[in-house]
Amino acid sequence: MVYLANDLRLERRVAVKVMHEHLAEDENFTRRFEQEARSAARLSHPNLVNVFDQGQDAGRTYLVMEYLPSITLRDLLKQQKRLTAEQTLEIGEAVLSGLAAAHRAGIVHRDIKPENVMLADDGRIKLGDFGLARAVSANTTTGQALLGTIAYLSPELVTRGVADARSDLYAFGIMFYEMLTGTQPFTGEQPMQIAYQHAHSEVPPPSAKCPEATPELDDFVRWTTQRDPEDRPRDADEALAALTQLRLEGSLPVGATRVLEFGAASSATTVLDGVQHDPLAGGTTVLPDAGAALPGGTTVLSDLGDGGASGEPPAPATAIDRAAAASTRRTRRGRILATALVGATVLAGGLGWWFGQGPGAQVTIPDVAGADVAAAQLALEEATLVPEAFECPSLTIPAGQAARTEPEAGSRVDRGSTVRICTSTGPELKDVPTLIGLSEDEARAAIEDAGFTFGKVVDTRFADGAKGSVLAALDTNGEPLGAQYPERARVDLVASAGPLPDVVGDTAERATATLESHGLVLDAGLGSEAYDRDTPAGSVLALITSTDPVRPGDAVGLQVSLGPELFEIPDVSGKPLQEALDLLTDAGFSPSTLVPGGPLRDLAKATATEPAAGEKVQAGTEIRVKSTISL
Repeated sequence: MVYLANDLRLERRVAVKVMHEHLAEDENFTRRFEQEARSAARLSHPNLVNVFDQGQDAGRTYLVMEYLPSITLRDLLKQQKRLTAEQTLEIGEAVLSGLAAAHRAGIVHRDIKPENVMLADDGRIKLGDFGLARAVSANTTTGQALLGTIAYLSPELVTRGVADARSDLYAFGIMFYEMLTGTQPFTGEQPMQIAYQHAHSEVPPPSAKCPEATPELDDFVRWTTQRDPEDRPRDADEALAALTQLRLEGSLPVGATRVLEFGAASSATTVLDGVQHDPLAGGTTVLPDAGAALPGGTTVLSDLGDGGASGEPPAPATAIDRAAAASTRRTRRGRILATALVGATVLAGGLGWWFGQGPGAQVTIPDVAGADVAAAQLALEEATLVPEAFECPSLTIPAGQAARTEPEAGSRVDRGSTVRICTSTGPELKDVPTLIGLSEDEARAAIEDAGFTFGKVVDTRFADGAKGSVLAALDTNGEPLGAQYPERARVDLVASAGPLPDVVGDTAERATATLESHGLVLDAGLGSEAYDRDTPAGSVLALITSTDPVRPGDAVGLQVSLGPELFEIPDVSGKPLQEALDLLTDAGFSPSTLVPGGPLRDLAKATATEPAAGEKVQAGTEIRVKSTISL
């Protein structure tokens, strides 16, 4: 939880990051939280969020940081979809400047992403959240799990779990690409799909999606996102120098790596079935020489025969010959027709078998939604289909079961076709928006816009926030929401009833009416009375609560003033004057006399007091002692 607080000693506003109590039991989380404080406190740069203090109070670990009224780069991207080249260069230069300071201090950030770039209201651009930072000299292997956001992880973090300054530059290059194009270069339904692309694919040039991107910007993105760390800039200082020159002069420094892709040159001549086609010769078709063998054993004839150009045999010379030729033609024609009829019958039968029962027959994809993945694969195999599993989120199908098929169930496909089975991973995890401080209507809209379901206001309590503002957002178990939450899951709210009414100084009757108007119940058993020299009798000294937090309907009490406490003046008449003065002083009064100190006072006796003995006055009241002197 991050709170806006006031530094009473230095009179400034600060942000206080407090670890959730249930996370304090996780030693790894606590260590990373304290590591953020140490790492960030070592840095001082205009483009880095300053850390002022860190410690523990009442068992809760906290971090005091510079307060920046701002939005994040992610918020800006959501508003504008993508940034202009000028905006991208300005923000990129500021981020690299702060990152260079971290690299010079031997610190790797390891979580460069738009959510950690702060765009302050006064125009400052700052890089924050060193929660994953680690000194370069320390062992930078992540261990069993990769830390950081998967969309910005460098290939070496994915494959080997090792990060250095060049890993930060890879993440910066991905963020730079996203600023220009409005999208990330690698996307997928599952994190491992994105990680695989980082490890095995090159980042495409941003000019493919952004017409404003120049070849120099393409080169810069490709330079910072090379899969091999050795091909990237050494650190943020080198990348910053290149970006500064690119912004001022429109070119990269000499020696900066450029990775360009060229398509393979196409062959000048394509051979199709023995015919050569030369695209450079204006589409001319070149026939093979006579007698050359074509594919399939066909030979090009060099002589068309005695039939001349038509290829027909010479006509019979006599009537008998013509009749014999006609008979021969009829016999040949009948044989051809019979052969064609038999061939057509065989073809029809073959086609009927092929498309009815053979490999060419189409089948209907069965509905396997909700079944175990193994059972779904068996159902497809029984339908002579080839199953292929992949993962996808689902709101209705429990994780681990088949959610749907691609193509969808009921579609007709050829036998032997590949059908993809989606294995449900449960609802998709979505980013939780900032809800604290919003009104109920604003929070409801933000919840629904983020893809969640608004539940209800489960609790209302008195707090410093404005009446109706959101104090906390809870999951279905009543726990505070984390950074991500399942899609369409219910979100409940805790709302503020406003500050507790200030009734100090009011009369008891007026204070009672005020409390009842705020929904509080006055309990006489909780009330008390106290003397107060500065508050008139009957006025309220304090509001007494019985619960924490206080909610509408809770019982409260009032501490009412009795006014200043009065004390009775003792009777000192007949006593030696000095003894009388001492008795009045011990009683809490301020006695005085006209008899000066010395021998005369020793001979004097008190006769009366003013005010008179027996009257009640406040402690410290001046009491004048009257006396006589016996000689």
